[in-house]
Amino acid sequence: MSIWRVLLSIICPPFAVLDKGCGSVIIVFLLWLCGWVPGVIAALVILNNPNR
Repeated sequence: MSIWRVLLSIICPPFAVLDKGCGSVIIVFLLWLCGWVPGVIAALVILNNPNR
């Protein structure tokens, strides 16, 4: 996980997970609509997952 991905996930979480698949983008986008913090947390968890 690069520093640019972390910064992008803080600024706009859905853009940070674009290459992780459509499901991840939709989940992060919906959480981001509910609030900024849940979207950022979800993006960071998805980006930190070594299996994807």
